[in-house]
This record gives sequence, structure tokens and C-alpha cells, in this order.
Amino acid sequence: MLAELGWIAFVPPVMLDPSLRTIALSVKGFMPEQEGDALFEAATNACSLLPHLPMVEVGSYCGRSTVWLGAVAKAHDVVLYAVDHHGGSEENQAGWEWHDPELVNAAGRIDTLPFFRETIRRAALVDHVRECVGDSHEIGRTWSQPLSFCFVDGGHGRNVARGDYLAWAGHVAVGGTLAIHDVFEHPEDGGQAPYEEIYLPAVRSGRFVDVSHCGSLRIVRRML
Repeated sequence: MLAELGWIAFVPPVMLDPSLRTIALSVKGFMPEQEGDALFEAATNACSLLPHLPMVEVGSYCGRSTVWLGAVAKAHDVVLYAVDHHGGSEENQAGWEWHDPELVNAAGRIDTLPFFRETIRRAALVDHVRECVGDSHEIGRTWSQPLSFCFVDGGHGRNVARGDYLAWAGHVAVGGTLAIHDVFEHPEDGGQAPYEEIYLPAVRSGRFVDVSHCGSLRIVRRML
């Protein structure tokens, strides 16, 4: 009827709850608000297409993006597995651009785990977010559950990014979604590892097709 009358039905976008948005944006991290919203929408669509399957986040840092994804997990009554060794990526270490001395523990090492746990507690997502503390490559190699959604936002070294792709892309179920952060096609815009070691291998494999992008966030869907 709407089409016959020439009307366009308005479909409101799915959005993170305002109180959770406030928490997410207060957390240390590198996820811009607009990209967080795009991540939330992509995860919501993935959980709707493949209900009951869990999600994985590779690289949680202090839990900023985890709030967006954990809210989706809670809404769909599934589990989000948050994979991170919590020792910081190469670029987070002392002497590098993205080093934050507030994250250094008494032993003089980066330790984001207490900050991550506090974020999840504040967001009341403890029942739907599971910590997987350890090396993402090792955890991925022994993983056994198909995933509706996998978000890769780990280290940006080439070996790390390549290892994350090899360890996790195959666990995305057919029809499921792989989301990749910090994808920069041109070197002048940012590091090339997520683009060349994750995004390009995914689409060139023939298994994944582009769905959308927002800023440096690329969304691809597994078709084969």
C-alpha cells in the first residue's frame, strides 16, 4: 500500500542505549562514535540473520567497542567472547605514539584487564560478555563454535594481523559477518596491515563480499 501511494516508510536506525553510549564514550579507546554505531548495527543484523550463535571480538583494550557489541549480545541473548591478552599492542608500548602511562601496572607493564572489567561491570554486561585472556592466534586455532559475527581490532603489525585473519575468519558461519577496524586503503591515511592482511585476503578469497564501510570500519559477509 505504501509503495502504491508513493510513500516511503521510515525505518528507525538501531542505536545504542544512551546510558551505554555515555559509558562507551568515557572509556579509553580508539573507536569513534560513528564507527561504533556502524559496528552496533552490523552486529545487530548478524545476530538477527543467525540467531543463537555467539560473537567474538578480537582486541578489546579497555572495553570501549565491547560495550556496543555487548549490548547487541544482551539484546539477542547470546554471548560475546572478548579476546585479548591485555598487554597492549606494539603501538601501545612505552616510546610509541599510542602509549598511555595510566595503563601501566605496578610491575611496569601495560595491563588493560582491570579497566576492561570495570567497563563491563559499569555497563551491566557481565552476563553476556566472556573474557578470553590470552593470545588471539592460539585461542582462534582451538576455537570450535561457529560465529554470527567476528570483529577484528587487534594488533597492527603485519604478522599479528595476518595471524588474526587465519585464526578467526574460518570460524565465521556462512551468512555471518566479519568486521575489520582500522582499514586504510592508502598508506598516508594509516597503517596497511588490517587492509592488506585481513580485508584484502577476505574479499579475494571469494568467501566474503563487501557489505558496508564507515570510516575505517569495513563490514564483509561470508557467502561460501
